[in-house]
Amino acid sequence: MKVRVDEDRCEGQAVCIGLAPQVFELGDDDEFVQLRVEDVPEERQARVRKAVSKCPMAALTIEE
Repeated sequence: MKVRVDEDRCEGQAVCIGLAPQVFELGDDDEFVQLRVEDVPEERQARVRKAVSKCPMAALTIEE
C-alpha cells in the first residue's frame, strides 16, 4: 500500500500526523504534510487508512 499527499489541497492541519506519526510529518515550512515512508508497512496500514478518512482537506489518497 502506498499513500500520497496532494500538496495543493493539504493545509498542514496535521490530523494524519496525530494518527500515524511514523508515516507523516510536517514539511520544513510547516505548511503541508509530507511522507516519512512511501510504502506503508502492513502494521501501520490501519492507522493510515484512518488518517486518510479523517483528513479535513481530503488531501490524502491510498494506492493499493
